[in-house]
Amino acid sequence: PDLSDHTRSSGINAEYGVTAPLESGLILPGVTRQSVLDLTRKWGEFKVTERMLTMPEFIESANNNRILEVFGCGTACMVAPIDSILFEGNDINVPTMDCGAPLSKRLFHELTAIQTGVVDHEWSVSIHS
Repeated sequence: PDLSDHTRSSGINAEYGVTAPLESGLILPGVTRQSVLDLTRKWGEFKVTERMLTMPEFIESANNNRILEVFGCGTACMVAPIDSILFEGNDINVPTMDCGAPLSKRLFHELTAIQTGVVDHEWSVSIHS
């Protein structure tokens, strides 16, 4: 799955999302991942970045209350909110569920609406019998 975090830069209230790039070999290419990237970039509400995010960087951001939400995405789960990560025997808590997981919910609902034809979208093709 893709691990994305929705963070707030210190001091400037700029929000951005981060995911590991495909070149790292840690993340598999997939339709769900690409759909999440395409939708969030199209919204234009925050910067979407594909780069490595180290665990020390993640822990520092979590400790400084800069992480708002973390989720994984993939074919089986579509978008799954994450509220903690176990790393080297320590739980790193993130406020995903404290905040109500607004980004995860929005992505899930928008992707589902596109998949089921509830909304017209360029990714959908109408088939008439």
